[in-house]
Amino acid sequence: MADHMKASLVTDALRMACFKRKPAAGLLVHSDRGSQYASNLFRKLLREKGFTQSMSRSGDCWDNAPAESFFGTLKTELIADRVYDSRQEAVQAIFEYIEVFYNRQRKHSSIGYMTPAQFDKQCKIPA
Repeated sequence: MADHMKASLVTDALRMACFKRKPAAGLLVHSDRGSQYASNLFRKLLREKGFTQSMSRSGDCWDNAPAESFFGTLKTELIADRVYDSRQEAVQAIFEYIEVFYNRQRKHSSIGYMTPAQFDKQCKIPA
C-alpha cells in the first residue's frame, strides 16, 4: 500500500511477484485501464519479461471479475465498519489477512475447497 498511484507502485509489485513466482514468458497480465498500467514504465517491464498485457474494456467490471471478487471479500471480511488508527496499522492488517488467513487458511470453492497455498503446492506452483 502506498499513498500514491504512480507507475513505480505497479512495476515494483510486478517485480516482487516475478521474483517470488518466477513466471515464464507468455504470462497474461490483466489490469484495469489505470494510467499506471498504461504507463511506458509498466509496458516496458512487460515487454522485458515477455508478458502480454490485457486491459479491461472501459466500464466493464466483468473483465476483472476475480480481482473484483477478492476486493469485495477483503472489504467484507476485514475492512467493513473498521477504523484504523494509522496507515501502518491498515497495511499490517491487510498483509496478515492476505498472507496468513486468505492464502493459508481460507478455503476457496473455486479450487476444490483448498486454500490457495494448498492449491499451489498441489500444482507445484512456486510459492
